[in-house]
Amino acid sequence: MLLLGGAILLWGTNWPVMKLGLGHVSPLWFSAARFASGAGCLFAWQALRGGIHRPQARDLPRVASIGLFQMMLFTALGTVALTHLPAGRSAILSYTTPLWVLPVAVLVFGERIERRHWAGLGLAGLGVLVLLNPHAVDWGNGQVVGANAMLVAASLAWAVCILHLRYGGASASAIQLAPWQMLLAALVLAPLAYAVEGPFTGDGTATFWACLGFVGPVATAFCFCAVNAASTRLPASMTATLMMAVPVTGLALSTATLHEVPSLDLIVGAVAIVLGIAASAHPSRS
Repeated sequence: MLLLGGAILLWGTNWPVMKLGLGHVSPLWFSAARFASGAGCLFAWQALRGGIHRPQARDLPRVASIGLFQMMLFTALGTVALTHLPAGRSAILSYTTPLWVLPVAVLVFGERIERRHWAGLGLAGLGVLVLLNPHAVDWGNGQVVGANAMLVAASLAWAVCILHLRYGGASASAIQLAPWQMLLAALVLAPLAYAVEGPFTGDGTATFWACLGFVGPVATAFCFCAVNAASTRLPASMTATLMMAVPVTGLALSTATLHEVPSLDLIVGAVAIVLGIAASAHPSRS
């Protein structure tokens, strides 16, 4: 519980920290540096514990899906969106992943869902519509519309990974594969950043290094290990429900530290999404 609670607080804190860091480095280079530093920390941790685990052939699909979809694509889209949207709104929209997981799990993989789960899905979907209503989004601003679309796409990318983790096999644990997944994400993001944003854009200031030191070793390497360690000891439904505190924490901290003023539609939409996803994560009676 302490590990999971700490990870929730740190992941929520990560949104305003990323927003601050983007004032000192461009989004794609920030994402590449984040995963490079996170991978380095986890490789060092494995080496100190007796040796670096090498993925087997059966692990490669999971290395590819998590590294490319959850880490590379989710983070790149979310970080670019942060350059056009407030951190609190970005955190809420990017954590709508269960909205996409539940229908696929039922229609494709045959999971049985109770009525209250469908009610929760409908409530969370209503929250997304509130966040994307014509009065909440400047539909005449292509950058703002694109940023909102990026966050929805990021949540879809994470949904693909959740389904793969649930129904795909692997011989190694998530923590053993994590540094390889982060390394893959960094190796793809670095040349992409160079092609799109030019040479490395970090300004080398103390603020830049402080932000990178938090989002890499702490919010990426440590939080990933902490959540996985907690997940092996707590019921999955409890973990999923508690993780809904991440965007709420991100919204609260963004309001307090970045002086973002949440609009009425953001508050209503956030409450509906959190309540809906919490209801969907509640275990069935069977």
